[in-house]
Amino acid sequence: MAPRQVIIHSEREIPGIRLAAQAAARVLDELCAAVRPGMSTLELDELAGERIRATGGGSAFLGYHGFPGQICISLNEEVVHGIGRADRVILPGDLVSLDVGVRLDGFIGDNARTLCAGREPSPGQQALLDATREGLMAGIAAAVNGNFVNDISRAVEQVVVNCGFAVVRDFVGHGCGTALHEAPEVPNFAQRQRGARLQPGMVLAIEPMVNQGTHRVNVDPGDKWTVRTADGALSAHFEHMVLITQDNAEILTWPKTV
Repeated sequence: MAPRQVIIHSEREIPGIRLAAQAAARVLDELCAAVRPGMSTLELDELAGERIRATGGGSAFLGYHGFPGQICISLNEEVVHGIGRADRVILPGDLVSLDVGVRLDGFIGDNARTLCAGREPSPGQQALLDATREGLMAGIAAAVNGNFVNDISRAVEQVVVNCGFAVVRDFVGHGCGTALHEAPEVPNFAQRQRGARLQPGMVLAIEPMVNQGTHRVNVDPGDKWTVRTADGALSAHFEHMVLITQDNAEILTWPKTV
């Protein structure tokens, strides 16, 4: 049997996905506010576990294919999938990428953000952060009913490349909702094929990973998880979950205050 190209979530499922996405957004907001120079990434991971449990849910990452952390914490040249470590201390000016997934009542929330620890980012860091965030928002703007996955991919890549940066190709966005990774994959660079057609009820995690240098990356041969830029240049990562509707996409992981 061929794999499903898309998953359309039902009206019964969507409220649960919204709640899980909001839980993940709150935890990410709290962790970004807690980041400070001098703390280890293990301390941050342990705090993440506490904040995730306070939502009534659990980590969507812990144990996933054997992943040992509550969240992914990636510093500087680390792109994604960094593991909290007692000996990895955050320094002033480090770029800290936090990727938070929450499983709540059988539904998933997933979002990510990169920030500069302890001080304002340098001009180069700020340009990287801005390009990644703007690429994400361009992708979301293209996530319209009747468009195709490749419209999202092309929009992200165009912004990033025009800013002088490179999009990671080995890791991509994905469907998300009742499982952490669902169909379809959502690359951040243009494909030859247009991909799946976007339809109401699809939930996508759009997540540009952007490097200052080459798009090439390597996986740590020791822990088998941490992904780093091949040239040691800085990387940034932003992610939102969106629901395809009849009109513009609904961003499920905007933190709500009411």
